[in-house]
Amino acid sequence: MSRRSRRKHLVPGADAQMSAFKAEVMRREGFVVNPNRPDDVKFEVAKSLGIPLEPGYNGELSTESAGQIGGQIGGAMVKELVRMAQEKLARQRTLD
Repeated sequence: MSRRSRRKHLVPGADAQMSAFKAEVMRREGFVVNPNRPDDVKFEVAKSLGIPLEPGYNGELSTESAGQIGGQIGGAMVKELVRMAQEKLARQRTLD
């Protein structure tokens, strides 16, 4: 079983919201994202990096290559979450 299939979100039922968030962030990053299949953006990211990721088994893919793909997606999501938190803190400061 892959590690991804065992991963659970802290908030039950957050899967759909996280997928929608990923789709929106990656769309803003300039990638073509199918909102019905946001996880498929990894193929667009891999293509942009020159990494031969294909649907199905990718056992020949190096850990470094897989990390580059996931890192670009996760990094963009974290950057957006930090931006959102900073914006919220700035709004709270103006209300104090």
